[in-house]
Amino acid sequence: MRAATGATLVHPYTDARVIAGQGTAAIELIEAMGAPDIVLAPIGGGGLVGGTAIATARLAPDARIVAAEPTGADDAHASLRRGERVATLVPDTVCDGLRGLIGAVNFDLLRAHAVDVLRVDDNDTISAMRLLWERLKVLVEPSSAITLAAILRHRTRFAGARVGVILSGGNVDLDALPWLG
Repeated sequence: MRAATGATLVHPYTDARVIAGQGTAAIELIEAMGAPDIVLAPIGGGGLVGGTAIATARLAPDARIVAAEPTGADDAHASLRRGERVATLVPDTVCDGLRGLIGAVNFDLLRAHAVDVLRVDDNDTISAMRLLWERLKVLVEPSSAITLAAILRHRTRFAGARVGVILSGGNVDLDALPWLG
């Protein structure tokens, strides 16, 4: 179909244009709050964190980049530990938007920007999703709520720091909220 129409394939998280576009979330965050100590974003394939790392390095070079990853889809964490990209993991997580394996270009960005990846259990993510709804009346998908779950699970890593949190994604089926079933 692509050849017949002349369409260009745009990969959802390894294309440089997508990474740059996703980095605009960090730009908006930093413009709104000033330079944070830490910028926290979810990670699946790595496009959002890669773009976040690039933008943050430019606008707030002293800020640390932290990524929240589901324990059941922790290929980025495992890749950083091994020093090479892990591409064989079969993701098993409620965070459907984070099931993509870390892209090669994104893995390079994680290493270049010393991104720290924190693993989070699905139960913690669901609790954070519910907390965001109860306290802020913000309904986000699990793939986004994982950022708050990471803060709650790893409190000492964030204590006393100015933390900018990227909440992204509103793909939520109201009839299938995870705390109802």
